[in-house]
Amino acid sequence: MNGAQSLIRTLVDSGVDVCFSNPGTSEMHFVAALDSVPEMRGVLGLFEGVVTGAADGYARIAGKPAATLLHLGPGLGNGMANLHNARRAHTPIVNVIGDHATYHKKYDAPLESDIEAVAGSLRGWVRRSDSTADVGADAAAAVAAAQDPPGRVATLILPADISWGDGGVAVAPIPPRVAHSVAETTVKAAAEVLRTGEPVALLFGGPACREAGLRAVSRIATATGAKPLVETFPARLERGAELPDFERLGYLAEQAAYQLQGIKHVIVAGTKAPVSFFAYPGKPSELVPEGAQVHTLAELGQDVVGALEALADAVAPETEPVVRQAQRPELPSGPLTAQNWVEVIGALLPEGAIISDEANTSGVLLPAATAGAPRHDVLTLTGGAIGQGLPVATGAAVATPDRPVIALQADGSALYTISALWTQARENLNVTTVLLNNRAYAILRMELQRVGAEAGGPKANDLLDLARPDMDFVKIAEGMGVPATRATTAEELATQFQRAVAEPGPHLIDAHIPPLM
Repeated sequence: MNGAQSLIRTLVDSGVDVCFSNPGTSEMHFVAALDSVPEMRGVLGLFEGVVTGAADGYARIAGKPAATLLHLGPGLGNGMANLHNARRAHTPIVNVIGDHATYHKKYDAPLESDIEAVAGSLRGWVRRSDSTADVGADAAAAVAAAQDPPGRVATLILPADISWGDGGVAVAPIPPRVAHSVAETTVKAAAEVLRTGEPVALLFGGPACREAGLRAVSRIATATGAKPLVETFPARLERGAELPDFERLGYLAEQAAYQLQGIKHVIVAGTKAPVSFFAYPGKPSELVPEGAQVHTLAELGQDVVGALEALADAVAPETEPVVRQAQRPELPSGPLTAQNWVEVIGALLPEGAIISDEANTSGVLLPAATAGAPRHDVLTLTGGAIGQGLPVATGAAVATPDRPVIALQADGSALYTISALWTQARENLNVTTVLLNNRAYAILRMELQRVGAEAGGPKANDLLDLARPDMDFVKIAEGMGVPATRATTAEELATQFQRAVAEPGPHLIDAHIPPLM
């Protein structure tokens, strides 16, 4: 057994049986070893940002890591934006980064780089395999490290000669650590805050965005009058009929300030106290109201759901959660707008769908339109690095081939990782992409005003415009092997969406809408 074979065998034995890959010369022995471990599924991405984003989407749904295979420092660098999003989502990922042979590094060949420095910026786990005999143990440690609560990116650097060398040994899995329980005194302190009668906001995220956490939050809010708020960009949020439904904290600082107006206490669970996404002239960075106190019920990595359930038992022992009743909007008619396309999705969203939401400004009204739809999961842009939506949808579809995946995708963001469509076609994944085509970086037009910049002239506006020439996303998708249609009316979108969801394999709908702002 060589090093690469011991690595893949150990990964599979540890539960990691999917590897999203964009390999190069240094990884060829890993590629060859895939045939010796048939349980490992290799999925090719044409760009490293697709590879890393797909691993993120896979793990968010599967609840376990996928592996990535990337080529040296530049390959890792190309995948960094979606690894940043994965870090913010606390997604477990095992990165395997090929490197030059140990004896070749001293020659400073063109692709030589400081891989440890690049990987270290992810604030995860990094190790270099120094001998073929240790590769299996290193792989087992990487899988366990990736699953350390609340989840993180683990990077294993594999020199080429360590990969091809003989003497590899497959190693048994290392049980990952479990989340620590929150102290009873912490729960009691939060209960006392809720009993003061002063206005309290309960801001929660992470694992609390699944059913058990949502039900506990609803009990607490119903019994005490606390204002529940979901973190702005949850990694995975369960929504729909028969589940409690809560507002998300606003992306814009002004929205968040309005939601928290008058609040005297903020209890946080599985997330952090809110801050503005960017600095704005003359406006505060911290969004907690002046004079309000922040109380931490559960830190990231602790048993967040257990803490919320204990708090619910303390302050709402006889209270049942309030759930959203099944309700869909009526199908709209007429030209597509930012207001009515979401009603089409809400009216037709299939049972058990997974939404990869990178609609950005076009999707502001989506939560209201889908609140009473059949139960579904929403995966959001956790780290703010655009280009996540299509890769995350790809990984989610690999994780659950029996569930429909809906990618709601802004046009500008789509172009960062549009080659994910090719992987969807190659793997015959059930992904329906609704591409919101407003031919602009609309969010940047808004930010140009919000940062206090001078009114944009022709040069400034030209950098925020995606016209001249207009892009033909139908042809782009078809060129990637994905059937595609174009919708300009609500009726066309409804017909095309129903057909796309009903047919196996990927589809894209180029939905032309005017900018919301």
